[in-house]
Amino acid sequence: MKNKITVIGSLNYDMILKISRMPYKGESFPANGMVASAGGKGANQAVQAAKLGHPTYMVGCVGSDEMGEFLLKTAAKYNVNTEYVRKTSGSSGMAVINNLEDGSVYAVVVKGANYEVSKQDIDSSLPILKESGVCILQNEIPAEIVEYSIKKAKEAGCVVVFNAAPAIEIKEEYLSMVDILVVNEVEAEFYCGEVIDSVDKAVEQIKVMADRLGNSVIFTLGAEGSVVATGGKVEIIPSIKVEAVETTGAGDSYIGAISHCLIEEMDLISACKFATKCSSVTVCRYGAQDSMPTLEEIR
Repeated sequence: MKNKITVIGSLNYDMILKISRMPYKGESFPANGMVASAGGKGANQAVQAAKLGHPTYMVGCVGSDEMGEFLLKTAAKYNVNTEYVRKTSGSSGMAVINNLEDGSVYAVVVKGANYEVSKQDIDSSLPILKESGVCILQNEIPAEIVEYSIKKAKEAGCVVVFNAAPAIEIKEEYLSMVDILVVNEVEAEFYCGEVIDSVDKAVEQIKVMADRLGNSVIFTLGAEGSVVATGGKVEIIPSIKVEAVETTGAGDSYIGAISHCLIEEMDLISACKFATKCSSVTVCRYGAQDSMPTLEEIR
């Protein structure tokens, strides 16, 4: 398999507020601290793939503000190639993330330049898509661009890993076109139309989804681990028990790690077990990209 990875998606400036609880309506509540870091599902996944040692390219947009410069410099620091990230005249995407003491997070995301990604941006990236073994996508850019990107990545010969997060309407023909669909329990409920409140329910519904779409499907279930449907089989992969301090970027670490394993031609079950190790390290540190492990750390 070709050893390059291309990520098409979002870059966000993250402001992580450390708080003891969520504020009540109308309350001005003091935070215990704030950490600023580079984020966005797309950039996070690209950084994790790059930290694991593969040439990784980011396709997306940032604004013409200081946040955009910060996002580009941070990606470059982690060896993500930003040649295909376009600067727009507006503001960059950003997120305000409330981080509670138990490690849980509540995030509000501003779309910003991420919603300026165009079909022309995707067409401009075709040379690197044709050199990539894997293309990663998420839903923090417009749905029509996600669908167009899936089509172009498949035409370029990529294995397409689609993290359908956050949950938005994507035409079924495009969901069926991807090789690996990854969603958490909230997103799984959206695409299944069923409540998923247990591992057993996840196993039941992932079979239905994988059969319907004709591809491999992964449900990530946080502390409960993940459920994988591939090749007609379903396997539960338990999480690794750690003292989590913040879960921002855990899912993105998982996606980037899976893509690394696909380049290494590992089977999907083994890839998910490796990805579980990566995300278990990520949740033990603050920030998304800063906290993601290198290959040496995992070894």
